[in-house]
Amino acid sequence: MNTLEAIHTHKLIAIIRGAKKEDLLLIGNSLKEGGIRLVEVTLNSPDAIEGINQMAEAFEGKIKIGAGTVLDPESARSAIEAGADFILSPTVNTETIKMTKRYGKVSIPGAYTPTEILTAYEHGADLIKVFPASIGSGYIKDIRGPLPHIPLVPTGGVNETNIIEFQKAGATAFGIGSSLVNTKAEVTDTFLKELTAKAQTFVHLVSN
Repeated sequence: MNTLEAIHTHKLIAIIRGAKKEDLLLIGNSLKEGGIRLVEVTLNSPDAIEGINQMAEAFEGKIKIGAGTVLDPESARSAIEAGADFILSPTVNTETIKMTKRYGKVSIPGAYTPTEILTAYEHGADLIKVFPASIGSGYIKDIRGPLPHIPLVPTGGVNETNIIEFQKAGATAFGIGSSLVNTKAEVTDTFLKELTAKAQTFVHLVSN
């Protein structure tokens, strides 16, 4: 299964922001045990590029590894060379989209307004991260009215209580941050077990 198919199939992108490099494999394994198959490591995390490389080698495609908070094409290229399968950004940077597609990887820029969303898509983005999604699922439904052909990935504010509403509104996939992976907590055996359980809850919700 290629990366784009995996995103459409598995839907849940677990966002790891700010984790220590030595904790990434532990977190990744716990997410995998819970059924997560898509993980994003943000580039504003410590040693993010090395962490992406470490995860890409360890999981060998069993989890698709994304690089998040990618602000420029040079960072996109570095992440891809480290093993990233997909590139996510908080904004629309057309040169970053071009670089990502040049390497044959999946591009998911962040956009908010209909103009931004359409612009990103017309420049080659595969999916659009609607960020922040804290405005609610109704916004996704409204956007899909005039732009039903553009796959949307709400991110920033999606949690266990509202993810079904986002799915009903027509979201293709979901970026899940601190409501799944709380990197401010100490990574202990208890944390990892709870992380697996939370992952299972999210997988169950979007599978029904």
